[in-house]
Amino acid sequence: MSVDAGAGRLRTEADEPGWEVDPDDEWGVAVIATVGRQLKLRREAVGMRAAEFGEAVGYGEDLVYKIEGGKRIPRQEYLDRADEVLGAGGLISATWEDVKRVRYPKKVRELGKLEAMAVEIGVYECNIIAGLLQTPDHARTVIEAAQPPYSPDDVERMVAARLARQSVFERDPAPSIHFVLEEAPLRRRVGGTMVWRQQLERLLEVGRLRNVTLQVMPTNTEAHPGLDGRIELLKFPDGTAVGRADGAYSGRPTSEPKQLRILELWYGIIRAQALTPRESLVFIEQLLGET
Repeated sequence: MSVDAGAGRLRTEADEPGWEVDPDDEWGVAVIATVGRQLKLRREAVGMRAAEFGEAVGYGEDLVYKIEGGKRIPRQEYLDRADEVLGAGGLISATWEDVKRVRYPKKVRELGKLEAMAVEIGVYECNIIAGLLQTPDHARTVIEAAQPPYSPDDVERMVAARLARQSVFERDPAPSIHFVLEEAPLRRRVGGTMVWRQQLERLLEVGRLRNVTLQVMPTNTEAHPGLDGRIELLKFPDGTAVGRADGAYSGRPTSEPKQLRILELWYGIIRAQALTPRESLVFIEQLLGET
């Protein structure tokens, strides 16, 4: 049951930041509204008031109304508990398959969908550690640094979305993933020494995966084509590809063969100038040893 274990109280909105519906996401709004309507109809069909139902599932009455009204995204545990309380025989629990597809912002879903299909992923980051590599605390610190600041709910929603993309490392068969990170962001102690160390340890963990190569671009290297910012390349099983670079084509994704060849050329030059994967892991280990 979704009850605060320490206080025995029912959950409220404050306990679940980042689960609001994005009003600009038409598909997401439609899905959550449909699920909410089903929950309400089933609750009413068994003769339960919202307060009584909330008590049974461990949520406050206001949160029950918002979920049923399509204003809040229900957690999987909420749907599972509702299924039990309403005797739905698994039908309510099954709606999680639709809900989880719209749990995160539209742009992140689209990127995650492409990454989930790609057989090869190449990422160069100039100013930050790539989102696919960030720890929860590192991601939260980076997102909270934005100005004007995001609301606490938006921060948690964006952190969850960023971490959800990291399921790409669990795919079977695994895609081939390549990262090139600049030295400077690795030295920046985002979130303090402990968070920084945990982030470096995460880089070592991922960099040792058989399907991953991680390279560091030393600060004292010569100029290269990535100085304008991020470069991303995704290749798919049917031989198609998509890429983007902050310094080319207005930063928009492109699948045009000529433009892709240019991005591949840039990425190849960057990888050639960076430390080898083995040297890069040694470099990160040395950074950890400096504290």
